[in-house]
Amino acid sequence: MINLPHDDNTCGWYHALTPQVEKPSLKGAQSADYVVLGAGFAGLAMARRLAELEPNSRIVLIDAQQVGQGASGRNSGFVIDLPHKFSLEHPDPAHKQRLLSLNRAAIKQLSSLIDKHNIDCQWSAAGKYQGAVGPRGEAYLDHFEHLMTDLGEPFEHVDSNQLAKVLGTDYYSRAIYTPGGYLVQPAALACGLAASLPSNVEVLENSPIQRLTKEQGAWQLHGENGSIKTAKLLLGTSIFTREFGFLKNRLLPVMTFASWTRPLTDHEMHHYSGTLDWGLTPADHAGTTLRMTADRRILIRNTYKHVTKYGNSINDKVRADIQSEHRKVFLARYPQLAHVPFTHTWGGSYAISRNFTNFFGELDDGVYASACDNGVGVAWGTVSGSLLADYVVGATSNALSDIQKVTGIPSLNPPEPFLGLGVKSRIKLAKWQSRSEI
Repeated sequence: MINLPHDDNTCGWYHALTPQVEKPSLKGAQSADYVVLGAGFAGLAMARRLAELEPNSRIVLIDAQQVGQGASGRNSGFVIDLPHKFSLEHPDPAHKQRLLSLNRAAIKQLSSLIDKHNIDCQWSAAGKYQGAVGPRGEAYLDHFEHLMTDLGEPFEHVDSNQLAKVLGTDYYSRAIYTPGGYLVQPAALACGLAASLPSNVEVLENSPIQRLTKEQGAWQLHGENGSIKTAKLLLGTSIFTREFGFLKNRLLPVMTFASWTRPLTDHEMHHYSGTLDWGLTPADHAGTTLRMTADRRILIRNTYKHVTKYGNSINDKVRADIQSEHRKVFLARYPQLAHVPFTHTWGGSYAISRNFTNFFGELDDGVYASACDNGVGVAWGTVSGSLLADYVVGATSNALSDIQKVTGIPSLNPPEPFLGLGVKSRIKLAKWQSRSEI
């Protein structure tokens, strides 16, 4: 029995969009030259690149929900050029430079598409702050500075007074600013990318695939009201890849949660006293991510859950408890805005691996995937999706060689119930250790 995506309807990013026109769903028996499953950033990039390389082919992009409702529309809107914190500690400098080059290729690609198609998604070359609250966070900042120096990348020290003028709060002791990251409204970006796909890509929404079989040398995707046959199947399904029997026992399903306010009024902006359009991630990875959007909303993100059944693992009480915790975090930073309510609290599922390794390549004859973004999906999904299409059609490039060198097989997980107990214990321990930074 496949556990399908079951995201709630409380995502603030998606609700902030103008109403989206629903695309057709999968009906009847169909066939396509290429099928891409999953219309997140990876799947969108796969479909676009396939269409460019194979302009006379029929390419079908299928999603279980509407574009922008899944994990790609639920992140915090950071498009980060640097290798992830754990990847920054890799002992091989060439490995880190390859990751940096791939991420920057993704940013360049997205910038070009946003300009070309006039995608309204709050795309901004705002850079990123990494902030510390106290001694624990400052120790992590010192380590980050060392890693950045080794990488040869620019950064700036930001003291508490400078930081308060940006953030509108004196809660943080200091930060390091890196200039290469971008900010975005992720649901708007996903929807804009889908709307601007080449004409030989057909998007089918609200079409969960419940079964995958191989019949007479072709792959058959079975939905509730139809099926589609293809010789080439590309999976942009992230954590859901394991539901089809691939990378089984190698991906960990984790959900992170965010809450945000309504847009601040002019009067509230005066009391806030900071600037617009910035993003801060915690120096201690288990701390709090904080954003002020271009349209005056303050976003708080923390809290991690092990979600074996994805959205079905979360109920209204859990979400209410999480919002209550987020409220404490918000009030600690912005007591002057205590009257400003949260309007949405939401979570998004993603895949991590124990060895922090991404998968890229062929899973079975005619089945290909980019899976396990380890929580940095916008840039990685975009570049890995594009390069997977290259790989499938036999194109070659330095970038394809680079991504093959930095990816591999996610390590095996312990069996249940030991895995679940271990992950939950690890999350609780990290929260307790990082309590001063939350």
